Amino acid sequence: MNTLAHKIIMALTGLFLCFFLLIHFLGNTQLFLPPEHAQQSFNAYSSFLTGNFLVKLVSYVLYLSILLHAIYALIISKKNNNTGGHYKDDQRARSSKWYSRNMGVLGTIILIFIVLHFQNFWYVYKFGKISLDPWGHKDLYTVVVTAFQQGWLVIIYVLAMIALAYHLIHGISSGVRTLGLFNPKFVRWINVFGIWYSIIICTGFALMPIFIYFTHK
Repeated sequence: MNTLAHKIIMALTGLFLCFFLLIHFLGNTQLFLPPEHAQQSFNAYSSFLTGNFLVKLVSYVLYLSILLHAIYALIISKKNNNTGGHYKDDQRARSSKWYSRNMGVLGTIILIFIVLHFQNFWYVYKFGKISLDPWGHKDLYTVVVTAFQQGWLVIIYVLAMIALAYHLIHGISSGVRTLGLFNPKFVRWINVFGIWYSIIICTGFALMPIFIYFTHK
């Protein structure tokens, strides 16, 4: 498989993950509700996601996308290093953004964050012992609230969202360009969309643990 094929897989999986982030973000906005409403709403939402066949199918695509995105990112980075194609040895470094030249570092931070996120919530929900809420659902809401009472974890989440924002800003425009959809007439608008999408999504995700930390003492 050549480098172009690797980049296409990276673009497709990356754009799918961008779409997933939006859906995940919209669902998690329930955490901003008053506690008496958030618990029932968020737990019912979580229960629906784990009990719906189509959602389960999409979740398998999600896991595969994360895996493929990480693998091909490593392959492309290794090829760039082996062929001297790294940004630091290229004249493009003078005009490119620092986050464009450090996508590997940002991606590594995000991958570590994903593992931590899965460990704290996905694994606990799937295989841990979680009590039921008054409505008969697994009480993931209490697990989330308890986790975000730890200041160090909140800080890690905020820093990870900053890394994710920069990763998305470059990744969206790069992915669209790789798929040949980067029409010169719309270059500016695609870049603007990517920037605003990244800022809104990542700021929203970062505010969730901060909100819980300061409102659930």
